[in-house]
Amino acid sequence: MTDISYESFERLEKFMDLGFEAVGVPKEDAAICAKVLIESDKRGIDSHGVGRFKPIYIDRIEEGIQHTTTNLQIIRETKTTAVLDGGDGMGHVIGVKAMEMALAKAKEYGMGMVAVRNSTHYGIAGYYPLMAAEAGMIGITGTNARPSIAPTFGVENMLGTNPLTIGFPTDEDFPFVIDCATSITQRGKIEHYARIGKTMPYGWVIDEKGEAVTDPDVALEGLVKGTCALTPLGGIGEELAGYKGYGYATVVEVLSAALQGGSFLHQLTGVGAQGEKQPYHLGHFFMAIDINAFTDPAAFKKTAGDILRDLRASKKAEGAERIYTAGEKEYLAYLERKEHGVPLNPAVKKSLVAVRDKYHVDFKFNWE
Repeated sequence: MTDISYESFERLEKFMDLGFEAVGVPKEDAAICAKVLIESDKRGIDSHGVGRFKPIYIDRIEEGIQHTTTNLQIIRETKTTAVLDGGDGMGHVIGVKAMEMALAKAKEYGMGMVAVRNSTHYGIAGYYPLMAAEAGMIGITGTNARPSIAPTFGVENMLGTNPLTIGFPTDEDFPFVIDCATSITQRGKIEHYARIGKTMPYGWVIDEKGEAVTDPDVALEGLVKGTCALTPLGGIGEELAGYKGYGYATVVEVLSAALQGGSFLHQLTGVGAQGEKQPYHLGHFFMAIDINAFTDPAAFKKTAGDILRDLRASKKAEGAERIYTAGEKEYLAYLERKEHGVPLNPAVKKSLVAVRDKYHVDFKFNWE
């Protein structure tokens, strides 16, 4: 194998679709899972795309801690809200259907919100606000996750990376989407650094003494053992306002657990009382706001676009090439990858071949 190989969006999505079907995910659901995952690769977010196909989803299905069939149940519902139980099925399917429900409610009543319990990792959080933006609405989502963030002045991993993600349409070629963890980074990026054998930036992870860890393998092992923790957005301590990331992570934790009677904090470790692996029982929330209920959608898009253009046109720092707004870099990555394909490193290629060969998926990759 060469170091880096490229596959088109269509081929990678098709392979993941076939791979999910091969492990028992129903055909319609497999297509949803593959579509959510490839969106991450399309947007240049390598931490949450095809690189996680085997180690997060296939492996967890094989371990019996994630169900291939998603039995989504409505626990309670009003005209504008709903609480769903995902039954530890496929998080992508749960996320798409929950957001579709929120969008339908918003279309009829102006706003809709759906809270979910007992779900699994739902892929790139930005996918769901993108659904709203494509429907001409504002979308908001958040999810809790296995403990990895230490509270400000603490060293124990208590909160998940807990993204608070928002998107809306503009009059530009791409929507505004802010999709980031409430930690200074997320586990997926550390996994990416480990795969490429690169040292992490200082301040992403701390050990039990509160000192920075830069070796990604040590960090990943420590996050599992509880001897390392991610720092909240802002960084270590109060000086750089790490308490802000800590506070927002707590907001996401509450909205991902308290509204739906779901699990939280150390209940999300994926480890049972006897040390056995078990489902993570994650919680999510999805909000949709119909712009038309407030103002003319075209006017909203124009104002949003003007704000973003003014920001990008503002005075740049010395040596800076340009100013970006959220969603722009992802759009540029999409244009580049649409032409050249998704770059795959040796570790990712090896994982894809392993799934292909184990489940006898009829597929040949470009590098073979």
